[in-house]
Amino acid sequence: MAEKIKILLVDDHQLIIEGILSALKSIDGLDIETTNSCDDAFSKIKTSVQDNPFQILFTDLSFDNATSNSKLDGGEALIKALQEENIDVKIGVITGHSETNRVFNVIHNLNPSAYLLKGNCNTTELNFAIQKMLASEVYYTHDIHQKLLKRALVEIQMDEVAIQILKELPKHPKIGNLEGIIKKEDGSLVKIRSIENKLAKLRTDLQANNNTDLVLKAKELGVLD
Repeated sequence: MAEKIKILLVDDHQLIIEGILSALKSIDGLDIETTNSCDDAFSKIKTSVQDNPFQILFTDLSFDNATSNSKLDGGEALIKALQEENIDVKIGVITGHSETNRVFNVIHNLNPSAYLLKGNCNTTELNFAIQKMLASEVYYTHDIHQKLLKRALVEIQMDEVAIQILKELPKHPKIGNLEGIIKKEDGSLVKIRSIENKLAKLRTDLQANNNTDLVLKAKELGVLD
């Protein structure tokens, strides 16, 4: 008889856990444990390493039940703690956080094997993600994959002049005021026509309705503080 895949599911909302468990129950060969606490999750994984280790961890990012006594106040802290201990467990994120900058930072800094969204999480996707993780591959749900592609595209197009323009825009009531402020890499000033052309291209690339919307979208993508 094949050995079961041991999974730990961590979320601070029991209804979410029940929903994910319902989706997982149709998948054969799983041994699933749950907890509402990141501290408890870390303890469970660490103490089971020698005898009966977990192969997969699925965790949310934000935990509203964390207190001042919690050593690990959320999913990101839990993932970091496991990585610092070099514990061999595949880590997947199941969360409601889909903000591009948050997604990018989690994936860039923590490199989880999977990133799924609670609203779209079903049996088929969970099964696919589990198989990918066990094969040491990554799986990001479609919406997350698209956000990462868009972020990468924008980063390619965001040269120093574009960043300067976006940073200065909120400070000036008129685009014309930017002339004499925006500089090229060689120190020469950028003409107003070039600034307007750059803004028009950025609005198209980011699908922004106007310059205010453009700045907001740049911030959402994390290419502007």
